[in-house]
Amino acid sequence: MSRKLTLPQLKKYDITQKVIEALADSESRAILFSIIRKGNTAAELSDKLKIPLSSVYKKLADLEELTLIEVEKWMLSDKGRKYKVYRSRISKADISIKKPEPVLTLLPNK
Repeated sequence: MSRKLTLPQLKKYDITQKVIEALADSESRAILFSIIRKGNTAAELSDKLKIPLSSVYKKLADLEELTLIEVEKWMLSDKGRKYKVYRSRISKADISIKKPEPVLTLLPNK
């Protein structure tokens, strides 16, 4: 017998809702919109935005899961460590609040 999902459970799996929540988070938004024109590493973002590195990694993972950012390239440090350069996949986000659900429009980054 299958159970019906409750509204909070549905929201958990609603991608639009998750993207809106990510855009509502000031740190995620700062990260996302600071890598529109030029990709940055997590360390560069942490330094530039004055956000703890651990928080930057968490936000980047969340944004990557929502496919709002992508790994532009892999770099190799002088010591042989690999690290990612992240870039935003969107250049603009519009949210319209309408009944019954908000409408989210994302413009791709060129």
